[in-house]
Amino acid sequence: MTVIDISPSVMQFFLAFIVVVPLLGAVAALLPAPPGLKGKNPDQAVLRHGVTVTGAVLIAAIVLAVGFDHDHPATMQATTDISWIPALDVRIHLGIDGISLPLLLLTALLTFLCALYSYFKLPAGPSPKAFIALVLVLESGTLATFAVLDLLLFFLAFEMVLIPMYFLIARWGGDQRRAAAWKFILYTLLGSVVMLLGLLLIGLKSGTFDMVALATDNGRGLTTSVQVIAVLAIGLGLAVKTPMWPLHSWLPDAHTAAPTVGSVLLAGVLLKMGTYGFVRILLPIAPDGMRTFAPYLAAFAVVGIVYGSLACLALARNGAKGDLKRLIAYSSVGHMGFVLLGIATMTPTGVNGALFANIAHGLITGLLFFLVGAIKDRYGTADLDTLAGATGAALYGRAPRLGALLAFAAVASLGLPGLAGFWGEMLTLFGAYSPAEGLSRPAFRTFMAIGAFGTLLTAAYMLIVVRRVCMGEHTPHSQLPPDDRTARPADDPGRPTAVGGPPQLADIQRYEAAAWTPLAALTVLAGLWPAVLLGLTDPAVQKLLAGGKS
Repeated sequence: MTVIDISPSVMQFFLAFIVVVPLLGAVAALLPAPPGLKGKNPDQAVLRHGVTVTGAVLIAAIVLAVGFDHDHPATMQATTDISWIPALDVRIHLGIDGISLPLLLLTALLTFLCALYSYFKLPAGPSPKAFIALVLVLESGTLATFAVLDLLLFFLAFEMVLIPMYFLIARWGGDQRRAAAWKFILYTLLGSVVMLLGLLLIGLKSGTFDMVALATDNGRGLTTSVQVIAVLAIGLGLAVKTPMWPLHSWLPDAHTAAPTVGSVLLAGVLLKMGTYGFVRILLPIAPDGMRTFAPYLAAFAVVGIVYGSLACLALARNGAKGDLKRLIAYSSVGHMGFVLLGIATMTPTGVNGALFANIAHGLITGLLFFLVGAIKDRYGTADLDTLAGATGAALYGRAPRLGALLAFAAVASLGLPGLAGFWGEMLTLFGAYSPAEGLSRPAFRTFMAIGAFGTLLTAAYMLIVVRRVCMGEHTPHSQLPPDDRTARPADDPGRPTAVGGPPQLADIQRYEAAAWTPLAALTVLAGLWPAVLLGLTDPAVQKLLAGGKS
């Protein structure tokens, strides 16, 4: 069933369009604006250009979703297959199925919302032209990663995003931005070198780099030893990008230093490239190698879940001087741990849970970083102790709509039933309860129990953040400034009054509402109607795990 019947050639065009147009738009952003499109000044013209190009890509992605055959989501659609380097049998092979389509839509949506947000709130830094060009190159590389079906093209697209993200952090970031940018690119480049060796090993041993052909073969053309080496090499590169504990240490620094839109794209899109590689490449192409490493991957995943939560609890406690952006970054380590645990189960339930958690994390954490960026702009800091304040009221009293949306994003992140964060974690834990044949059931049930404990820790630190940032600290009457002591009744020191009450902050602005509302609405939609996403991913996952057989 398709919503609108679109011919295969038109679908091919739109898939090629969303990959190539951001790259062309990046080049155009560096050129002088044509007469009539300059706006009030050149800076406004290039920012408008960014919104236009990302908006066109989003519309094309929606057309792809509308024309997608939802009755056959396991079939590659909108495919293009052109020989590029005959000597190496490298082909420009593009296509989408139920696994890649949601990620394409998420990437196109988040990039458009970032461009829209930047039009009104451009981060301090060098030329806006360079900023928009880098965002568009980043979008092109990410979309290509989810659309290509050739191992070497996948590697090129995977690497294409590193340079723009490096410069976004290094040139438009905050404190310690250069050190954070260097750490980001060194970690990811070193991981990518090892990953390239694994991809070449698979291609040379099997005689093809075509991901569809390799998935259909399901590892039958590769010996177990080759699969084990390939999974180790490729898995290390993907684990750095995910990031998996203990290869995560670049992430908190990168998020803390990055501008708001950089953090949104890094958490909402770039982290998904690593987990997508596990699902698209390692699970179907090297199943024996994955089965060897699955228990270790699951063990690292649950350690990451608990470690990330404990790090967040340490940052959230009173007097720790914890940075809210850094806390959200550590929460990503825990959430991506659930994704890796689902993949490690090698079951349809677990992998579907991992893919659902991927999309939910992109929506919820993208919203959280938007909100934290807005709070930092208003207060001038993301320090939790400062944000909690000493007046007896924080966001609920100063900017109630902003506080309410932060509380919504926090409870969505902790996995409240009815919101998107719930289904991915639940399906992942179900998958761990009954892992694939050949995997130790007692071990995975232990991992399930540890992961379930991690959900309790997640709830603890998120509720602490809501209490402190949205409600403020309870300050003893004796510690209040003299003006506040006279303004407050002695028997009710915690209640703000009209005199000496908290100063008001600017609440949610119109452009912020425009950028944030789609993420909040989709979080609710995915939570109440998970079949929309699972109906796409499940048939494709079943086929992938069955070696290309529907």
